Amino acid sequence: MTYTELVASIQSYTENEFPDITLSDGSTETTAEQINRFIQQAEQRIYNSVQFPSIRKNMTGNLQSGNKYLQAPTDFLAVYSLAVIENYGLATEKYTFLLNKDVNFIRESYPTPADTGLPAYYALFGPAISGSTITNELTFILGPTPDSAYTAELHFYYYPESITTAGSSWLGDNFDSVLLYGSLVEAYTFMKGETDLINLYDGKYKEAMVLAKRLGDGMERQDAYRSGQYRQPVT
Repeated sequence: MTYTELVASIQSYTENEFPDITLSDGSTETTAEQINRFIQQAEQRIYNSVQFPSIRKNMTGNLQSGNKYLQAPTDFLAVYSLAVIENYGLATEKYTFLLNKDVNFIRESYPTPADTGLPAYYALFGPAISGSTITNELTFILGPTPDSAYTAELHFYYYPESITTAGSSWLGDNFDSVLLYGSLVEAYTFMKGETDLINLYDGKYKEAMVLAKRLGDGMERQDAYRSGQYRQPVT
């Protein structure tokens, strides 16, 4: 289902074209802005409910010797894995996957920057600081402090580009039912629609979510190496 098809379906199911409206401040909210909000709210709910592989990506970065902090990517949401790579790009390269700990664990175990070595642990530390300004981006703290300029590889969750701007998406191509019914729930809530219809579409959305979770949290991770990550049994 493309964006155009999704918009047409929302308007058809709700029997509402969502004409432009004038807001209390005198500005105008267009048809596209209204419908895009419904879709984006649905996408956010879905992506925070099912761990599809399509919402993961990885990137490499450089650790600085003597610096125990690593800045997270700008589109970072949550960690899937963080590894330090020794001898990156060489035949002898070696991956060491770091264990997630609390900041206080790392502070207690490695209280000074002089506690150096190959990092074994990491924690989400807090917002990055640019000059005297606290930014919206997060940083990691490592323990012990890197004793060399290692390469780090981060697998992380992020929000893929919305179908409202991309025109198509993995979700629209592979699981359009959950996207459609999620958008309809948001649309009918906005319309203050009849309770029975809201309940109907909410029920359809939940049914679609069951199937989506079976795929994303079940079938697509049955052979996962790490036993600590969530895996839904598939019957």
